[in-house]
Amino acid sequence: MQSHDKQMPIMEHLIELRNRLTWAVLALFITFGVCYYFVEDIYGFLVQPLAEIMGPDRRMIYTALTEVFFTYVKVSFFAACFVSAPVFLGQFWAFVAPGLYKNERSAFMPFIFATPILFLMGGALVYYLIMPLAWKFFLSFEQAGGASNLAIQLEAKVGEYLSLVMKLIFAFGLCFQLPVLLTLMARAGIVTADGLARRRKYAIVIAFGFAAVLTPPDLISQIGLGIPIIILYEISIIMARISERKRAKAAADDDADEDDEADSDDDGEAEAATGTAVATAQDGVDAQGEAAASYDDGQTSLTRSSDDEGDSPKLSGPSNNDDGEDDFNNAR
Repeated sequence: MQSHDKQMPIMEHLIELRNRLTWAVLALFITFGVCYYFVEDIYGFLVQPLAEIMGPDRRMIYTALTEVFFTYVKVSFFAACFVSAPVFLGQFWAFVAPGLYKNERSAFMPFIFATPILFLMGGALVYYLIMPLAWKFFLSFEQAGGASNLAIQLEAKVGEYLSLVMKLIFAFGLCFQLPVLLTLMARAGIVTADGLARRRKYAIVIAFGFAAVLTPPDLISQIGLGIPIIILYEISIIMARISERKRAKAAADDDADEDDEADSDDDGEAEAATGTAVATAQDGVDAQGEAAASYDDGQTSLTRSSDDEGDSPKLSGPSNNDDGEDDFNNAR
């Protein structure tokens, strides 16, 4: 986390979260009101795959007084969640983004846009492909009445049909988030592409088991959901490999930068050591020059004393006990 978290107290974080949730819930209520105004058109859109197969002379029924009302409320809320999803994601991103580094923001940004798009792709798949095939399969059990038996005809309930449609759309939209989930886990280092590839056979079994639980008890819906899950799993492996390559490249670049910094530090230390050695040598030379100058001064003083006193020289320079010549040699 950046220093932004250190500067902002926990209460300000909670206030920020409250404001973000307020805007998201407000957007949900506004879109709910708009969707309830057009609820008959939305419900007609959801019923259209069944209406095209049953024909215009068929009908849907309800057996409870409040069934249609609550069905319209569910339809409005379901549509409002779709419409307000970008607002939810935008508020979530606005709350999380300030606490992320620049590379983390660039890594998470594509997934924020991919999430609603993949959900819509899953909903479109089930609406335009799976639902018509499934409804044809279920309506094939209708029988015309005869002399010895009664007719078997579908009288679909409004609430049950809506629950089934919502369940299918939600299941397919949720399964289409598999690449986002696995790619994020691969970026975090929780899973690897090789590990996902080794567990492919288990993933196939889990995919069809998941499809059997979420879809109606027919092979068309189960296969229609199981096969896309397997395809999305393979796409997730490819995305995980790409993520691992990018992470390895970034780690290599960081290591190269650290090596360059270490080399620069070593060069600076070598230059400092060279400068110290040069200064030490210069100090030695200066000491030798001072010793030599002191010795020359002693010899000059000795010569002058001999010239002044004649045969009985009186030493005024270095004494015989001090031995200036030895001092000069030691200094050298």
